[in-house]
Amino acid sequence: MPRGEYAKKRLWRWRDNPLRRRDDVIEAWIVLAVWTVFTVGGTFAGLMTARTTDDAFARQQAERRAVTAVVLHDVPSAATVPRGTSGRLMTTVRWKAPDGSPRTGRTLVNTGTTAGSAVTVWQNDRGRLTFAPPTPATAAVESGLAGAAAVTAVAGLAFGAGTVARRRLDRRRVDAWGREWVLVEPRWGHRTG
Repeated sequence: MPRGEYAKKRLWRWRDNPLRRRDDVIEAWIVLAVWTVFTVGGTFAGLMTARTTDDAFARQQAERRAVTAVVLHDVPSAATVPRGTSGRLMTTVRWKAPDGSPRTGRTLVNTGTTAGSAVTVWQNDRGRLTFAPPTPATAAVESGLAGAAAVTAVAGLAFGAGTVARRRLDRRRVDAWGREWVLVEPRWGHRTG
């Protein structure tokens, strides 16, 4: 099939055509709207979500600081820890807050760590223990995944709404064909079956 004929066949709902119904034009506009929302809205949602996530990770990297803390109690060795633990146990540590005041809190450390050992912990700008911020590579991957999830959500909503609208149009068409058939069928003579 030559390329020009294919284009004419694909765009038949947009051209003046004696077989074109009002529902066909509505369906063409629905398809156009769905694809527009998908491309424009999906791109916007994906980029904004990725940027917002990336900004949140950058804020975490700016607010969190690694500090050295001292373990206050011995942590049992791996041999005495019940099976199924990750090799890290919760214990009490002491560190200095950004303002220089001493702080005490609980964090995970490796099994077998003795009291007085130095461990690295992460604190926020208020001196509270927190998790380590993601590395730049991890932050980039997670931002990309969040953006892709936003695009997928917009696509699902757009295509779902388009499918619902097209099914309603199809139901309207079938009902119209049924009404027309009731008018035309008696003219054809006797009924079969």
